[in-house]
Amino acid sequence: MERWSVVPLAIALLIAVACLGFGYGASQLLGYIQRRSARREADKLLSAARQDGEEIRQKAEVAAKQELLRLREEFERETREARTQLKLLEKRLVKREDGLERKAEMTAKREKYIENLERELSGRQENVTARERQLTEALDKQREALYRISGLSPQDARAQLFERLERDFDREAAALLERKLEQAKETADQRAREVLATAIQRCAVEHTNESVVSTIDLPSDDMKGRIIGREGRNIRAFEKATGVDVIVDDTPGVVVLSAFDSVRREMARRAMEELVSDGRIHPARIEEVIERAKRKTEETIQQTGKQVLFDMGVHTNNQKLAYLLGRLRYRTSYGQNVLQHSVEVAHLMSIMAGELRLDPPLAKRIGLLHDIGKAVDHELEGGHPEIGALIGKRIDEDGIVINAIAAHHEGAPPESVYAVLVQAADAISASRPGARRETLEKYIKRLERLEGVASSFEGVETAYAIQAGREVRVIVKSEKVDDKAATKLARDIAKEIEQELDYPGEIRVTVIRETRAVEYAR
Repeated sequence: MERWSVVPLAIALLIAVACLGFGYGASQLLGYIQRRSARREADKLLSAARQDGEEIRQKAEVAAKQELLRLREEFERETREARTQLKLLEKRLVKREDGLERKAEMTAKREKYIENLERELSGRQENVTARERQLTEALDKQREALYRISGLSPQDARAQLFERLERDFDREAAALLERKLEQAKETADQRAREVLATAIQRCAVEHTNESVVSTIDLPSDDMKGRIIGREGRNIRAFEKATGVDVIVDDTPGVVVLSAFDSVRREMARRAMEELVSDGRIHPARIEEVIERAKRKTEETIQQTGKQVLFDMGVHTNNQKLAYLLGRLRYRTSYGQNVLQHSVEVAHLMSIMAGELRLDPPLAKRIGLLHDIGKAVDHELEGGHPEIGALIGKRIDEDGIVINAIAAHHEGAPPESVYAVLVQAADAISASRPGARRETLEKYIKRLERLEGVASSFEGVETAYAIQAGREVRVIVKSEKVDDKAATKLARDIAKEIEQELDYPGEIRVTVIRETRAVEYAR
């Protein structure tokens, strides 16, 4: 019985052991399955992380390449702009250096001329001093002898002598002046009037008004923003390249170009019109368009000069002369176009030379070239007659032509009748109505000064400026000024006007003296 009771216990133990083994195996199997699943999940997460990291790395590389490319393009663009500015600066420096060399050469010549002149003046001054000393000694001896003979004191003798000389001189001067004027009028007035009237009647040339600004029409106000550019870059580039001020204000649909150099302003006008019509406005484009406008302007200047020479029948082998004449197309003086003025003076001189039986082609050449110095007077020192004479020497003009150019404003003594004719023709062209423009204030001041000069003389009752200041009529008091003194007074007033006033042409002075006797019949 005891042996059979132990068997169930053993079986139970075996079953318990088997259950424990089975549970342990099942737990190990379950742990292995979980570990394997976790490892797979980790591998998936690691693979996804690696893939995301690769995509992020590739995107970062693309962004870095794009940024590098952008920086490189910006650097190249800035480098091109810097090179362009350096080229422009180099050109300006070369031009400035040439100008300084020319100025240095002219200064050296002037200094040499002044040294020679000072030596000559020093020698002459020594001679004059010696002669003055001799004359003083001789006068002292004569004065002492005269005092002994006359028995008068020096003061009395001087007073009597001055009074007599003044009285005799006034009388003789008035008579001589009246006689000479009558003789000159008889022979010259009629002929001069005929020649001048014929020349003026046969010559008519258009004139333009002087201006220092050009207006450019815009298709819309949005174009103003393009012209200015980002932070003003475009407008600064345009102004630096042309030397012209660009004025962008509230005026709708226009921008204004301002410059005193008319050739430069014309070049800027052409460039701005092309930029506005094209619409592409940036510094590189601005430089390209300005260079093209400059070439076109130079071509227009050369063609204009050649056409004027051909039309006027003036022959020359010097191409520089045609270029200088073409520049006068854009030069104005007192509102009068200098090229048209030169053409008109050439016609006037040719007509007057024909009437006086001189050489009309030579006169026409002188008239056309008399203001040639104004083409470069802003680049060289001196007045335009002096510069024009220098240009005439460089292009091997005839001595008569050179002297007429230098003397047409009385800066040099005239050496031929052509020098006098060019003065007359220049005055006619400048003084005719509508040729030149003056402001109202300046015009009124000139008339007031003219009347003031005439009224300052003794015996003048009143004076009136008439004919736009071309004539002044002076009414004198008849009890203080006689007929002969009136002639001398007109001459004195004319001399005073010449010294005190600047004016184109000539001013006629008319002195009126009248005696009125009034009686009433009752």
